[in-house]
Amino acid sequence: MGIAVLLHVVSVVVWVGGMFFAYMALRPVAAGQLEPPQRLRLWAGVFARFFPWVWAAVALILATGLWMVFAVFGGIGPSGLYIDLMLGVGIVMMLIFFHVFFAPYKRLQRAVAAEDWPTGGKALGQIRMLIGINLVLGLVTTAIASGGRFLLV
Repeated sequence: MGIAVLLHVVSVVVWVGGMFFAYMALRPVAAGQLEPPQRLRLWAGVFARFFPWVWAAVALILATGLWMVFAVFGGIGPSGLYIDLMLGVGIVMMLIFFHVFFAPYKRLQRAVAAEDWPTGGKALGQIRMLIGINLVLGLVTTAIASGGRFLLV
């Protein structure tokens, strides 16, 4: 159980922390200091480095989360509302990430390779919006994880 919790929490920190850094620190600086071609190349490179970590985090979060729900609590339902909420919101976050990866991120990569800056800008805007949503969901899920057992029994 201890290893599962450790892997679960570290994976969440990598994913949610990475989104927080990208959205709250890197995005405003890049938007304020770089022209569209450089900004789009930067983001394509950042995502190329960050998304493999997100894939690993998603796999570990899902595997350890399901293991804890079924091995420790005996399945969905009797574990408590906060556990069910974490699982549900986590699955929504994963689906949003899958969409980001397979749709606007792929369009961003193609646009940067073709130096099609308007199309790349549109794709980056979609990614920004979806990562913003996922960041809020991740922070809410973190709050549920840390305080849910006391508030949402």
